[in-house]
Amino acid sequence: MKDRALVLGGGGVAGIAWITGLLFGLSEHGVDSRTADLIVGTSAGSAVAAQLSSGLSLKDLFDRQVDPARQTRELTPNAQLFELFERALLIANSLPDRADHIRQIGRWALEAPTVTEAERRAVIAERLPSHAWPNSMLLIVAVDTETGETKIFDRLSGTTLVDAVSASCAVPGIWPPVTIDGRRYMDGGARSSDNADLALGYARTLIVSPMGTARPEITGESLEQQVETLRNAGGKTYLVEPDQASKNAIGLNPLAPETRTPAATAGRRQGHGIAKDIAFFRSPSK
Repeated sequence: MKDRALVLGGGGVAGIAWITGLLFGLSEHGVDSRTADLIVGTSAGSAVAAQLSSGLSLKDLFDRQVDPARQTRELTPNAQLFELFERALLIANSLPDRADHIRQIGRWALEAPTVTEAERRAVIAERLPSHAWPNSMLLIVAVDTETGETKIFDRLSGTTLVDAVSASCAVPGIWPPVTIDGRRYMDGGARSSDNADLALGYARTLIVSPMGTARPEITGESLEQQVETLRNAGGKTYLVEPDQASKNAIGLNPLAPETRTPAATAGRRQGHGIAKDIAFFRSPSK
């Protein structure tokens, strides 16, 4: 069995901040997630995963979330798009076939009146302190809008890190799908908010899920089912969901830029509180 896997799930800009704060809080107690043998990033988690390999310390990454002077530019999505997206999901949910369900979401993603790809890509580029793929194993998950097939980007895929993260963060109906080699890709959350099953075969897995188990998956296996799959394969798995204070900080709209400071601060406190519980995830040198 391979050793340590870190799974980072989706959850908007609030999710990015909360994950960053939580990982920083854990690091202050000797749990350094950056040294994991595999990192799987979906949507918000893909942005954090890319930032972890940038060369900045977790303290620096945390400061980029809580210090207004260091926060990068973010776009605020049109509130009407949320209403339209909810309607699109109702239509998709009426389809009995999972593949058709995902393709319906893809059609909506292609038709939605979002900002341009260039505008959105510029925001993602500013989020990432480094645009170079790490030499370590980093998997970034997206979904083909036309076929509904899962696309996993890594350093050997021939895609830039900015484009891969942009694709994984392309919330259908809210942000534009991303064009890569003539295909249009949307948020990896269309497959699963966390895609924890991609860590199958690792002895120790830490799953950090801003959405948690309270929100059902749009199309795929529930997070509980994914965790059970990993455990049945013999791996030790720990799931971190937002505690009540973190849920309050994240609020009802995780895409709102103003959630960053409170979400990161709450995440850090939560990291302090659970560090002893996940001592198993320390690297062998620790």
